[in-house]
Amino acid sequence: MVRSETSSEGLVTISLDRPDKANALTPGMLEALIAAVEAATTAGARALVLTGTGKVFSAGADLDAARAGLAVSPLWEALSGAIAAAPALTIAALNGTAAGGALGMVLACDLRIAVPTAKIFYPVMRLGFLPQPSDPRRLAALAGPSRAAMILMAGQKISADEALSWGLIDRIAEPEALAETAAALAADALAAEVAHVAGIKQLIAGAR
Repeated sequence: MVRSETSSEGLVTISLDRPDKANALTPGMLEALIAAVEAATTAGARALVLTGTGKVFSAGADLDAARAGLAVSPLWEALSGAIAAAPALTIAALNGTAAGGALGMVLACDLRIAVPTAKIFYPVMRLGFLPQPSDPRRLAALAGPSRAAMILMAGQKISADEALSWGLIDRIAEPEALAETAAALAADALAAEVAHVAGIKQLIAGAR
C-alpha cells in the first residue's frame, strides 16, 4: 500500500497506493512511509516526492484504525518529523484532496504542488481530536494564524486555487503534468551534491 521508486536521475517517489480506500492511512502504512523516507535519506537521496494513486492523495486516517487509536498515534508526528529532517528537497505532489492527519506529511515538505481539483481540510474540531503538535505550527507558518484557524477551527475545505493564494501550495498542475512538474522542480537538487542540498535546506530552515 506504499510504493517507493527511484528514477534513473535519482528522484525518489513514494506513493500511497490504496486508491480503493481513498489512500486512507493505516498504522502499517504510516510505518512503511517512515521507513521509506528514512531509507531514501540513508541512500543519499537529494530529492523526494510524496504522491498518491487514484483521485485522492489521502482521506487521512482509516476510520476503523482511527477508532482503534490511530487518531492519536505518535506515528503521525514521527512521519512529519522524518520528512522535515530529510536532507533533501521534499515535494508533496497532491494528485487530489489531502485531508486530516495526511496533511501533516504535506505540510512537512519543502514544496507542495497540486492538481486543480485538490482540496485541503483537517476536520479535527468536528471529530473531537487535537491535531498533531507540529501541524498547526507549520500551517500557521505557511498561511498565517487566521487561515490556520479557518482550516483547524472553522473546518473549511480549501480549494487548490485558494490554497495557492494563501501560500499553502506553490504550484497547480494538471493531473497528466503532475509528475513532470515535480521532476522539473527537483532537477537542480538532483544535479547537486547531497551535502550542498542539505546545506541550503538548513539555511532556509534557519531563516524561518
